[in-house]
Amino acid sequence: MRAGKLTEWQGMKAAAYIVGPLDGPGAALMDLGRRLGFAAVLPYAGVAQAEQQANRTPVCYFLFAAVPDVGALRPVADAIRFCPSRRVRFSPLIYFSESPSVETITRCINMGFDDVITMPFTRARVAGRIERQIGQSHVYYETPGYFGPDRRDRVTAPRRPAESRLGGQFRRLEIVRNLMTGVNVVRDDLHMAPAG
Repeated sequence: MRAGKLTEWQGMKAAAYIVGPLDGPGAALMDLGRRLGFAAVLPYAGVAQAEQQANRTPVCYFLFAAVPDVGALRPVADAIRFCPSRRVRFSPLIYFSESPSVETITRCINMGFDDVITMPFTRARVAGRIERQIGQSHVYYETPGYFGPDRRDRVTAPRRPAESRLGGQFRRLEIVRNLMTGVNVVRDDLHMAPAG
């Protein structure tokens, strides 16, 4: 593998959607996606387009460009995370932050992002982080207001029961993303709140 480039089989089978402005950070992210060798690098234009693309490339990454208020990304993150299509719903959401602010990282985690990458955005560093999303087990949780990776062991984990698995029923899903078949759900457990 050439340093900083996805392996040929990875780039050929994955698409990247760039979420954010088409200039500045968004344009830089679009260029980085092309240099990483994704099969397609497209500006995000809604979940319907992503569902169609997922039929051609079973894994679609959503790469979010830095924005002044990361909270403005919630409608897009929610549309992806709560999409009925498994291939879209379990897609990696990655935010590219211009600063390593705990507040920004916490907000991204609470929106269900898989990763937050801070500067420098070198090809080798970003390729390594992107490759972690494929071929290994990831645990996701679903509650009424959250769908995304298990974040209970994080310093930024939710503190209130309603934001965690302590507030009632939840689903624990173990997935493996595969560039040939898409998302494979290895385990799906429904946990009910104890009768009180």
